[in-house]
Amino acid sequence: MKRTVEIVLGVIGMVGYGLVAALGGFMLFLQNNEDLLQEVVEQNPEMDLNDLNTVMEGMGAGGWALLITSILAIILSLAAIFLIKGNKQPKIAGSIFIVISILGSIVTVGFGIIPGIFLLISGIMCLVRKQGTL
Repeated sequence: MKRTVEIVLGVIGMVGYGLVAALGGFMLFLQNNEDLLQEVVEQNPEMDLNDLNTVMEGMGAGGWALLITSILAIILSLAAIFLIKGNKQPKIAGSIFIVISILGSIVTVGFGIIPGIFLLISGIMCLVRKQGTL
């Protein structure tokens, strides 16, 4: 039995988590950008410097969380796709997809929910579809 649909959904989920990783990297870039900090201070003179530092620290922590979670999701999704290839171990791959989708959506605080949905559908299909006997 071919598992093309599961593989395609897994690749779409990986690409989605790649975009989430790019968002995390962009947040880290913005956190370390001194020009942006200076521009925000100039535009909002009533903003306290402590508040701005708190926002920048939060952006850095959030960026790292998005980046690390997304990279782990991409690596584990790739491993699950290799398990599906040739219909080797679809049950294990389905379990991996489901765990990635749930944990990735929770840890990224909703940013990874769309790629998580693709991985969840792929995981359910891996578990539910029966192997064809010829």
